[in-house]
Amino acid sequence: MTAPLKQRLVELLPDLRSFARSLVRDPEQADDLVQETLLRALSALDTFKEGTNLGAWTFTILRNHFYSQWRKQRRVDVGPISDDIMPREHAGTAQEARLQLRDLKNAFWRLPPEQREALVLVAMRGLKYEDAAAICGCAVGTMKARVSRARAKLQSEVMDQAESPGS
Repeated sequence: MTAPLKQRLVELLPDLRSFARSLVRDPEQADDLVQETLLRALSALDTFKEGTNLGAWTFTILRNHFYSQWRKQRRVDVGPISDDIMPREHAGTAQEARLQLRDLKNAFWRLPPEQREALVLVAMRGLKYEDAAAICGCAVGTMKARVSRARAKLQSEVMDQAESPGS
């Protein structure tokens, strides 16, 4: 492996971990997913074409491995987020904002995995629809629909939570 390629892989680690965390909640599972992705990428490095998008290539490996594991398990637990994995809020932040953030996080984890990954790639990572579609192996229109449905579902669930008494 060339030194520049190795450096580019190292630079991708935070983004890979972020993407893995969008697919699985547990930080240890996300780290395992990234580690397995790197092992698979390194073992298949001879198939990588220099000059192409290394990020898209590794994200595809991560995504494919996740869905392979997910199919084996047949279901993913998307229970409520506990306070121990929520980030510490800044002092002075209103309790209402904390509850809204919790509701948004819980709604995010209730999204189907395909919509979560679409939202992460397009809205959070800022990828173009074309690039996100290439990573996910779907048509650009499908990617746009997934992002649109995910945004609408999040908005609807958060609004429902805000309007319901006792939230």
